[in-house]
Amino acid sequence: MLGEQRRMKILELLREEGSARVRDLSKMFSVSEPTIRQDLEKLEAGGAITREHGGAFLKSVPQQVQSMSLEHLDNMDKKRAIGRKAAEFVEHGETIILDAGSTTTEMVDSLLDRQNLKVMTNAMNIVLRLGAVPGFTVFSAGGQFKPPTLSLTGEKAAEFFTDVYASKLFLATAGISFEAGLTYPGFNDLYVKKAMIKAAKEVFLVADSTKIGKVSLASLGGLDLIQTFITDKAITDEDQRRFEDMGVKVIIAG
Repeated sequence: MLGEQRRMKILELLREEGSARVRDLSKMFSVSEPTIRQDLEKLEAGGAITREHGGAFLKSVPQQVQSMSLEHLDNMDKKRAIGRKAAEFVEHGETIILDAGSTTTEMVDSLLDRQNLKVMTNAMNIVLRLGAVPGFTVFSAGGQFKPPTLSLTGEKAAEFFTDVYASKLFLATAGISFEAGLTYPGFNDLYVKKAMIKAAKEVFLVADSTKIGKVSLASLGGLDLIQTFITDKAITDEDQRRFEDMGVKVIIAG
């Protein structure tokens, strides 16, 4: 991997995790610790991160957490349309799992008229927004807190979804590839997402079309993990056919 590509992956990881240690990045990218330090120096010069002893953190994290806002707020018009469409598939009295992410967060306002809804999630912002809704029962995972996504992750968070059952999971992703499958910037989330998938009868992937063709660092698995893909109208006819040829139903929002 070229230096610029590696730095982009490191920044993507920091935007997802909030912070990272030099030794962990060195192992992850199979380069020396001095090389990682040079990468972090260049990223810090760009203004997005702050180096600290042994690692670095995303500069926007403290203010972002205080305001309970998410880091990934690009393509919000598409995400709002996808969130509204996804909410149409939630019925009164259902038990659902909402993955953490900006697109799943956009489902929240469209769920407020449901009755007796049970929601399981690892997203703290979703817990706070739905937890006080009369008639809703909201269950939260434990685990390690990830500031940029306001979520809980790792093996402890995954344990929460063991031996539970939900009719539907609304799953987020960073990248969608017909070859690499569903990919994410970091490895910790894989435990949680695998447990969510195992706990759900039906898996809805909710992601805007810009994610198609993107490949991040960690692979969750192939597209056969999902049954339905809800995306925006910018998806190409060719990509839609490829999904449907693989047995994935494509729903267009907006």
